[in-house]
Amino acid sequence: MLVFVAIGRASHEEAASLAGFANTAWPFLVGLGAGWGVTRAWRGADALMPVGVGVWVCAVAVGMVLRVLAGQGTAVAFVIVASSFLGLALLGWRLLARVVGGRKVSSAG
Repeated sequence: MLVFVAIGRASHEEAASLAGFANTAWPFLVGLGAGWGVTRAWRGADALMPVGVGVWVCAVAVGMVLRVLAGQGTAVAFVIVASSFLGLALLGWRLLARVVGGRKVSSAG
């Protein structure tokens, strides 16, 4: 998630200040925390379903709502890119862990 913020800020040539980085990151970090709480991810953090998908959906949805409330942008292109990148980051490692670990990928988690 923090890599997403760093890449996004760099690609838009925004100042590399800690305050700017934190201002961009906090809505998604709160969403990530909400996702962990809602899914009780600590019980099975590597589960693709429902944990991975739940954490991803919460990170994006809560993050975007908080960005709106904070007066930050939520252009359609940004929502698509953020959803895609966070999906890859939050689901990709879980899928890779299952494939490398030799376990069958299923929705049962």
